Amino acid sequence: MGFAEKTLSDFRFLLFISVILSCYISASATIAEANALLKWKSTFTNQSRSSKLSSWVTNTSFCTIWYGVSCNSRGSIERLNLTNNAIEGTFQDFPFFSLSNLAYIDLSMNLLSGTIPPQFGNLSKLIYFDLSTNHLTGKIPPEIGNLRNLKTLYLDKNKLNGSIPFEMGLLTSIQDIALSNNSLSGPIPSSLGNLKNLSVLYLYQNYLTGVIPSELGNMESMIDLVLSQNELTGSIPSSLGNLKNLTFLYLFKNYLTGVIPPDLGNMESMIDLELSENKLTGSIPFSLGNLKNLTVLYLFKNYLTGVIPPELGNMESMTDLALSQNNLTGSIPSSFGNLKNLTVLYLDQNYLTGVIPPELGNMESMTDLALSQNELTGSIPSSLGNLKNLTVLYLFKNYLTGVIPPDLGNMESMIDLELSENKLTGSIPFSLGNLKNLTVLYLFQNYLTGVIPPELGNMESMISLGLSRNKLTGSIPSSFGNFTKLKSLYLNYNHLSGTIPQGVANSSELNNLQLAINNFIGFLPENICKGGKLQKLTLDYNHLEGPIPKSLRDCKSLIRARFLGNKFTGDISEAFGIYPDLNFIDFSHNKFHGEISSNWEKSPKLGALIMSNNNITGAIPPEIWNMKQLGELDLSTNNLSGELPKAIGNLTNLSRLRLNGNQLYGRVPSGLSFLTNLESLDFSSNRFSSEIPQSFDSFLKLHDMNLSRNKYDGRIPGLSKLTHLTQLDLSHNQLDGEIPSQLSSLQSLDKLDLSHNNLSGLIKTTFEGMNVLTYVDISNNKFEGPLPDTPVFRNAAAEALEGNKGLCSNIPKQRLKPCHELKKPKKNGNLVVWILVPILGALVILSICAGTFTYYIRKQKPHNGRNSNPETGENMSIFSVDGKFKYEDIIESTNEFDPTHLIGTGGYSKVYKANLQDAIVAVKRLHDTIDEEISKPVVKQEFLNEVRALTEIRHRNVVKLFGFCSHRRHTFLIYEYMEKGSLNKLLANDEEAKRLTWTKRINVVKGVAHALSYMHHDRTTPIVHRDISSGNILLNNDYIAKISDFGTAKFLKTDSSNWSAVAGTYGYVAPEFAYTMKVTEKCDVYSFGVLILELIIGKHPGDLVSSLSSSPGETLSLRSISDKRVLEPRGQNREKLLKMVEMALLCLQANPESRPTMLSISTTFS
Repeated sequence: MGFAEKTLSDFRFLLFISVILSCYISASATIAEANALLKWKSTFTNQSRSSKLSSWVTNTSFCTIWYGVSCNSRGSIERLNLTNNAIEGTFQDFPFFSLSNLAYIDLSMNLLSGTIPPQFGNLSKLIYFDLSTNHLTGKIPPEIGNLRNLKTLYLDKNKLNGSIPFEMGLLTSIQDIALSNNSLSGPIPSSLGNLKNLSVLYLYQNYLTGVIPSELGNMESMIDLVLSQNELTGSIPSSLGNLKNLTFLYLFKNYLTGVIPPDLGNMESMIDLELSENKLTGSIPFSLGNLKNLTVLYLFKNYLTGVIPPELGNMESMTDLALSQNNLTGSIPSSFGNLKNLTVLYLDQNYLTGVIPPELGNMESMTDLALSQNELTGSIPSSLGNLKNLTVLYLFKNYLTGVIPPDLGNMESMIDLELSENKLTGSIPFSLGNLKNLTVLYLFQNYLTGVIPPELGNMESMISLGLSRNKLTGSIPSSFGNFTKLKSLYLNYNHLSGTIPQGVANSSELNNLQLAINNFIGFLPENICKGGKLQKLTLDYNHLEGPIPKSLRDCKSLIRARFLGNKFTGDISEAFGIYPDLNFIDFSHNKFHGEISSNWEKSPKLGALIMSNNNITGAIPPEIWNMKQLGELDLSTNNLSGELPKAIGNLTNLSRLRLNGNQLYGRVPSGLSFLTNLESLDFSSNRFSSEIPQSFDSFLKLHDMNLSRNKYDGRIPGLSKLTHLTQLDLSHNQLDGEIPSQLSSLQSLDKLDLSHNNLSGLIKTTFEGMNVLTYVDISNNKFEGPLPDTPVFRNAAAEALEGNKGLCSNIPKQRLKPCHELKKPKKNGNLVVWILVPILGALVILSICAGTFTYYIRKQKPHNGRNSNPETGENMSIFSVDGKFKYEDIIESTNEFDPTHLIGTGGYSKVYKANLQDAIVAVKRLHDTIDEEISKPVVKQEFLNEVRALTEIRHRNVVKLFGFCSHRRHTFLIYEYMEKGSLNKLLANDEEAKRLTWTKRINVVKGVAHALSYMHHDRTTPIVHRDISSGNILLNNDYIAKISDFGTAKFLKTDSSNWSAVAGTYGYVAPEFAYTMKVTEKCDVYSFGVLILELIIGKHPGDLVSSLSSSPGETLSLRSISDKRVLEPRGQNREKLLKMVEMALLCLQANPESRPTMLSISTTFS
């Protein structure tokens, strides 16, 4: 053998040995991979449940037999797919080092827990990795950046936390990333912008913060970008407009601000764009109209303003368009009629105006149309009847007028039709009966007339029918018996009559039946609770009669029931059953008889039990006193007898207790003192006796108490802690002794009746501090001496004072003997400073002597005072401030009216801030040129008006006058200090105006309304302010509004001779002064209307006022006029402001008689 041959032979031998060794090593490696998987399997906690893994056993061909395992050509494991196998274990035990050839891993939808270990980054050949829908925790390791071949990464639906690693931007081959539904936080890494091949990025439903990186606009292959439901802030990057291939962009439910970039209109492939539920502002870019392929555009729940671009009507592929809950204005574009494929259009809860375009009737694919809660006017287009596929139509809460088009009866697919809270007139079209699929029909709170069409009974799918608060007449159609699926029927507040058909209760699903305030007669249907599901029943104020049906007695489902104001009869102990969920029942003002059942105790949730004005007899059962959950108990005006037990003290939640008009007797039980939540107590017209307990002083929340017409004797208890008490009636008892001095502590007391007792003593000083007392009756007692010199006594009728032989008065109409023996005041030569205590007031007499006025002290009778030396400094009392302040205190605190203390200037006066020892007050000082100014009749009258008005007016929303002084050197009035100053100054300052929120502005309107109502309607002599303007409305630190400047106020006379020269501020004066000088309360009403608009607009409405006065039918868009310095009103504030705009329009009527009264306005706002 030659050398060459030997060499070749040796080479072949070595090659053979190499192949043999290679095969051995490869076989050994693959066996190691199999063993590694088996070892991992052994860590599973539920191997017995993983039946598919039973093929994983040793000594088998794992590449072909093992479930979910695939190998490459060399026999190495390349793919592992164990999705949805209920594997319960950890990923930390996975054999990363042993399976280095893995390219595909799918372990999704299992029960894997624990963290993703850093070794995960060693799988350098990995292309597809899916661990979604497991229970993994911890952070995503930064080693993920090592997987340069990775194309798909799914880690969604786990419990991962921490931030997204910046290293993820190194995955240059990646195409799909899904990290959604975790608890990831921190910012979105800008490095993701390097991923040129990325087409899908799902980061939604995490806690990501920070801005959206503008670098994401570099991901030119992006198709789906979903960042929704995070906590992202900042603006939407305009660079996203570069993503020409993007089809889905979801950014909804974040905190994004700023405008919608017009560049988004460049995303020509866009199909679904959802930016809803953010804080986006600005207008909708018209460039969005370029998105011809767009099918879904959701921008709802933002703060978008401006008009809806007509260009949106170019998006012919659009199926869903939702712009609701924004601040959009203007009209609905008629171009929307071009959107033939549109199925959903939500424009509700904006400030849209104008008419509903008839072109909307062309949207033949439409299923849902919501235009509710806007300011739309005009009629409902009959063309909407063309929408055969429409299932939902919401037009409620607008200003729509005219009739309901009969064509709406053609919408054969309609399920939910809501036209409520508009101004619709005419009758209900019988054609609506054609809507066989209709489940909800709401037409309530309109001006509909006529009868209810019997054809409505054809709507056999009806679940909820609301026709309340209209002017409907006639009877309930018997065809309503066809409503076998009906759950709610609202017919209350109409003029319906006749009997209630038995068929109304045919539905076994009925849970809400509202028939109150009509003219129904006859008996209730026997099967009224047929299905045992009735929860709410209101029948009040009809003419129903007869017994309560048995089905209602057995109706365990009842939660709230009102029977009052009918003629129901029967034994009360048998009429009602046991109701485990009942929380309110009122069957007062009927003809029930018998005794109260003890079963009421078995209604554990009952909070109000009202059975007044019946013929109920017997004693109150002891079980009633165990009902600790009761908040209101009214058994009044029956024939109940017996004594009240101590157990009454168990009702500690009781706020209203009325037992008046019965035959109850005995002492007031001691347990009553435990009812510390009482707000209203009426024991009148019974036979209670003995003394009124001092323990009544524990009712700290009490507003009204009536113990009249009983047999109480002894003295009146102090009651000094009842600071919220507004009405107290102790009349027609046998009380004696003097009125306790503590009674003067009741500064909220408005009405007091002590008549027909045996009370005695002097009363002149008893009523000090009772600031708001407007009615008093002390007749038929034994009082003596002069009456208190206060408005309520000066205005008291003779009947309220008669029967007191010792009383005297110098007011003829009161028919008391004159007070002759009054001690005249001494004249000591000192400067006379008169102090006003807000309840008592003063009789002010002007005496022109050497250019000065003489005023009279509240507790003295008038006399001719003399000018005196101010340097002696007679004390000055300031109401509600402890201590006395001398004349020089005012001079010293203002540095003798130095300009540095000046806070305001008026036509004849300047106002200074005075820091006294115990209080801060405002001092209104008349100009120095007293002889020139005060001597002028107009100024004299204004000064007197101010003093007289503010001594007689005591109201929370009227500025308090503490004192006044007149002298040739200094003449001034002393008021409470209002920290925020005048309303017009606040509105003129942008920063202050921003702080004057809608809630505060609404409260200002309410406060002024209540004060004017009091001045016009709650006084014997009405007062017209005549200068209601923002300059005369002052606010304190709590933004409580108070009317000031009564210099031009007019006290109206009963003889109608109320003529005057023009007074008031330009822009607020009622127009009737152009042709008459007669003063009426309606002058203030007009000014009040201007004030409302000024608060809403943020400045004086200017020429808008005159145009509104001359156009009584005109309406205003709240959005178009509201102050832009304040966030747009939403929710209840928006509702309240809309009502205030309506009220302002009524107040500004040119005809005074067409304006509402301040009483009705105040009641509306309450």
